[in-house]
Amino acid sequence: MSESYRQVGGGGHVVFGLHGWFGSAEAWGALEPHLDGDEFTYVFVNCRGYGSRRGVAGEYSPAEVAADVLELADSRGTARFSLLGHSMGGKFMQEVYATAPDRVRAMVGVSPVPAGPVPFDDDGWALFSGAAEKPENRRAIIDLTTGNRHTDVWLDAMVRHSLEHSDPTAFAAYLHSWARVDFHERVVGSTVPVKAIAGEHDPALGEAVMRGTFAEWYPKAEIEVMGNAGHYAMDETPVALATSVETFLRRF
Repeated sequence: MSESYRQVGGGGHVVFGLHGWFGSAEAWGALEPHLDGDEFTYVFVNCRGYGSRRGVAGEYSPAEVAADVLELADSRGTARFSLLGHSMGGKFMQEVYATAPDRVRAMVGVSPVPAGPVPFDDDGWALFSGAAEKPENRRAIIDLTTGNRHTDVWLDAMVRHSLEHSDPTAFAAYLHSWARVDFHERVVGSTVPVKAIAGEHDPALGEAVMRGTFAEWYPKAEIEVMGNAGHYAMDETPVALATSVETFLRRF
């Protein structure tokens, strides 16, 4: 599976990074220059159907993503590791933990989807479910979840990345995986160290959602609101995000 990931650094603390619905392993690029590669090894994984794994068939479920991450960890000889997940990847990192809790040192979610179902009204579901076939839906979602604050150039680049780095079939299937699948009962009461970072300008997965899910389900959860960020802190505030992630992970 060497082609399934992008590695940054070579330190002893291994961190597997799981991307969001519109992302890929390459989508962490703006964050990479600010990461401490002497202390950490970041392994940014492509989910099936994304990036270098476009065309790789699967069921596109949280359980399958977790199995792939654990297989990759085994192939690298990595017994214990931390997890970093953005949005959809924040939900999937929790499935990795629920599957192999003894192997996870700590978790950091960046605008992470909780382990329970995500509530949608009819209009919201129509917008999201239409995004597999309609680039304009993808653009509207990215703009909405970053507070309608960013340039057309950035929005268009984000949509282009999404279109070029994901298969439509996988993209559509993952919506059901991160929005509908509910495994929160498997993590309630877990004492793993976890930090949930919510963007100040993210109306979908903001502080209130983090406090009503992560803070309720994980006794050791820490919640941070990142100023000047919406749903994509790795693009919007990369230096602040790198600092927050690594300050937390160094404790474990």
